[in-house]
Amino acid sequence: MNISQEQLQKLVEDITRQVVATVNSLTGEDVSPSAENIPLARLIDHTLLKPEATVEQIAQLCSEARQHRFASVCVNPPYVRTCRELLRDVEDVAVCTVIGFPLGSHVTAVKVYETLQAIADGASEIDMVINIGAIKSKDWALVKEDVERVTAAAHAGGALCKVILETGLLTEEEKVMACQICQAAGADFVKTSTGFGPGGATVEDVTLMRQTVGPLMGVKASGGIRAYEDARRMIAAGATRLGASAGVRIMQEAAGAAGPEQPDSKGY
Repeated sequence: MNISQEQLQKLVEDITRQVVATVNSLTGEDVSPSAENIPLARLIDHTLLKPEATVEQIAQLCSEARQHRFASVCVNPPYVRTCRELLRDVEDVAVCTVIGFPLGSHVTAVKVYETLQAIADGASEIDMVINIGAIKSKDWALVKEDVERVTAAAHAGGALCKVILETGLLTEEEKVMACQICQAAGADFVKTSTGFGPGGATVEDVTLMRQTVGPLMGVKASGGIRAYEDARRMIAAGATRLGASAGVRIMQEAAGAAGPEQPDSKGY
């Protein structure tokens, strides 16, 4: 049976409304992620994406990641080589970097080049920003091509690919469609925010994303996760990775021995 573009769009909108309605009937506690039995540190991407970050601060980030055995350090591309060298003898702490950051408006070929360069420099996890303008324009073919090509480049280099949706700029329908496209394009994770856009991670968004992609795809919550309670709520909602600049404080609070408040490095 031939389906017109209008019929296809209506079908997508109907499915989206059904997913949104289902999610809205749930609380964050009802969506149980597979991360609940993983040590908290192994869920945290220890992050420093401030444009003014110094080499000394990056070295401190790596030292903290080494101490706590965080899942990764997440840094801007120029610091990938530094982190890989500082963590060369720590096999279980990955080096993660951001692509098309923070606006997502780079052309796809540039994102692919950034990805290949980052992997050559030592990154094993890639967090790309989706083409937000293409989503708002409903140019789903461009959105998929962008994610598909970056994901293929990441996978060819043995790296994971996480796709940042910048959920604070999207409607619920756009969030669902973006998640479905990322899943179809082969990405490993969908992710809430850059930390530079409006808002940050919310339980509602993480719940919606988990319900949309199902139990097997990764969901990363990032943006405004500054305390253990924030982390706990995101994990309960379905997050399997957390992007946070306050990883040390989260671990201290989780252990019941919170230290003095640390300044948060804006970025996730």
